[in-house]
Amino acid sequence: MDAEVFYVLVGAVLVAAIARWKGWPAPLLVTVVALAASLIPQVPALEIDGHVLLILVLPPLLYSAALDVSFVSFKRSLPQIRRLGIGLVMVTTAVVGLVAWLIMPSLTPFGALLLGAIVAPPDAVSAASIGRKLGLPRRIMSVLSGESLINDATSLTLFRIFAAVLAGWTVTVWDGIWQFAVAVIVGVAIGLVFGAVLHLVRMRSDDAVINGTLGLLAPFGAYAIAEHLNGSGVLAVVAMGLYVGFNAPRTSYTTRQQEKPLWLSADFLLESFVFAYIGLQLPRAIAELGSGSVGGVLWLSAGVLVAVLLVRPAFVYPASMWGQWWQRVRIRRWEHALETGRYAEMARRADAAKERADAAAAAGGRPARPVRPMKSPEQIRAELTEPALSWRDNAVVSWAGMRGVVTLATALAAADLAGLKPDAAHAIVVVAFVVTVGTLLLQGLTLPWLIRRLGVADGAEAEEDAAEIAAVRARSREAGKAYLRGMRKTWAQKHGQERIDAFDAFAQRLVRVENSTEQAQAELVRPTHDEFMTLSKGWLDVRRQLLIAERDAGNLSEEVMRELITAIDAEELALDTRAETRPGR
Repeated sequence: MDAEVFYVLVGAVLVAAIARWKGWPAPLLVTVVALAASLIPQVPALEIDGHVLLILVLPPLLYSAALDVSFVSFKRSLPQIRRLGIGLVMVTTAVVGLVAWLIMPSLTPFGALLLGAIVAPPDAVSAASIGRKLGLPRRIMSVLSGESLINDATSLTLFRIFAAVLAGWTVTVWDGIWQFAVAVIVGVAIGLVFGAVLHLVRMRSDDAVINGTLGLLAPFGAYAIAEHLNGSGVLAVVAMGLYVGFNAPRTSYTTRQQEKPLWLSADFLLESFVFAYIGLQLPRAIAELGSGSVGGVLWLSAGVLVAVLLVRPAFVYPASMWGQWWQRVRIRRWEHALETGRYAEMARRADAAKERADAAAAAGGRPARPVRPMKSPEQIRAELTEPALSWRDNAVVSWAGMRGVVTLATALAAADLAGLKPDAAHAIVVVAFVVTVGTLLLQGLTLPWLIRRLGVADGAEAEEDAAEIAAVRARSREAGKAYLRGMRKTWAQKHGQERIDAFDAFAQRLVRVENSTEQAQAELVRPTHDEFMTLSKGWLDVRRQLLIAERDAGNLSEEVMRELITAIDAEELALDTRAETRPGR
């Protein structure tokens, strides 16, 4: 088994590498090659327990995806993400369950619903890779990425409920709602605790190797503990990833620079293996069916595949229209609150509460407790407004429903469930594999054509980013100059007025004021190495902190902030490298 896993892993990585070299979608090519290889009699069968596959593969993939997701964009698109990640999964489960039960009544109603929960959650690995390559706008990528982070939690919770019913437990609707609520609350709480602890360690430690190792281990710990406490391991990992990713710019640059290639390699390895495993298992799953049931199961697979393909657009468009209507209702209520003076009254009460808290703190001789200021009308309106998706955007979202690792792993885990007959278990496994491979091939191969045909990637976002970058760079230069003015006074006090020329010359080089006189001055008087490092790192840190502040204030998109911080990190790396290699060190 160990050798077989190694061979599959090496083969999958080679095929995926060729796909990346040629610019082809790697998940699709790996699946197709593995499917062809499975038809060769000499290729051995590879069997992995579904629970083991889920635990080994899902936490790192989810955590890596959550690190890359912009929390600001995730929060802004949360209404759309909730509709797809929770509502669509439930609707898909119900529709597929009904279709499956009508085609194959021997599954029983709850067995059919179990199948629906298994095939309900899309895996955005393929869609995200295609979307990034073709330049999908962030408003679409945020929805697709956010959906993939929470739909697994909904699916796995439904899976547990239906599995309990099949095992003979009495589960009411309220029991199901309670289980879902516990899964969400416990999972998010565990994830935030893990995220806060990991971030604290990353802030205190500059050892990128230790930080990277802890980052690799933490998703497994958060997932396992949350599942042990009846929470959602998926949401625990997602919450931890969003927390750590949002605060990553505050950690050392070495941690960020080591973390990105580390997770890119881990994702590449895991995704290659999973899609190879999908392709290898389909013929074996069909072969395990009795000869008399193959036709019925294939008919069931076709029916479920069609249902999965159709239910997504049938849900996305009405849900999008409902979301826009509900947004208008909320904005009208807010405007009414402004017109009637309720907002002004709330603001007055908030100011009075802050004054009372400050007075009480002063009377008790203790520092004033920080009070979060009330949001401005513009901020509240922005929070009530979700990014609008056009019919073209929704067409892309509707067709980006490829299934992946969760569908595969839960189908394999269902084979061992109590209360599920062997024939029904084999049928569920085959249907899950057919739906996974079918969506990967049908939707994955045609999604790039659809994106190009609809002209969704129009390049307007790149122009907006360029304008944002130009504006924030100007503010960054001003913040840097303010820092240098403050440091000039400190320098004069420490080194005396006779060395102020060295500081001025160096400051002029930092702000890139090119003047022959100043350049000559810089050559005549130089700061020492320690002075040079202190001023340079301070200059970089001020610019970095300004970018974080602009992001937090909503003036800068998180994606642009990360791009600019990456450039600053490169400057700091060059600075440290030059210091380490200087003569006489």
